[in-house]
Amino acid sequence: MHKGLCSHKNMSLADALAKNLRTRRGDLTQEQFARKLGISRPTLTRLENGAQNTTIKTLDQIAKSLKVGVGDLFQ
Repeated sequence: MHKGLCSHKNMSLADALAKNLRTRRGDLTQEQFARKLGISRPTLTRLENGAQNTTIKTLDQIAKSLKVGVGDLFQ
């Protein structure tokens, strides 16, 4: 069976991104992680809470900062 972008079939893309970002942040503060990603802390907060959709441009920026593919942000 093909595995989709989300590892859980009932998880939305926003939820998958939120979970992935929280995991990848590790011990960094939101401020430190946001700087690393090149986004504002309030934007990171909304993304980590699944409360904000984002643009392809921002997803690409985050992926490049983390040295992963955009699809990896949703797994």
